Amino acid sequence: MIPIQHFSAGVLAGIVRRQPASKERTTFAWHIAVGPALARSTTVEIVDGVLQVSARDAQWGREISRAAPTILARMQHLLGAEALTRLSVLTDGRP
Repeated sequence: MIPIQHFSAGVLAGIVRRQPASKERTTFAWHIAVGPALARSTTVEIVDGVLQVSARDAQWGREISRAAPTILARMQHLLGAEALTRLSVLTDGRP
């Protein structure tokens, strides 16, 4: 028997991957990957395969940096591994 969480995550990822690349698709995947609190405190965009995360402040930037491997894996699952090669955290416009 397959747990519903695994099944639904795979179905959702398939639907998201089929959508054309756009800021909205990236933002939607980001909300799913990180949850509402972190999503409210950040903005994201993909530039040349790099997921650029702009954090509201240094504290949120540290949280994202600590969880970067997990977040990147979730985003790659949702958008496709070929779409993202790494994650970069910016706080106040600075890496």
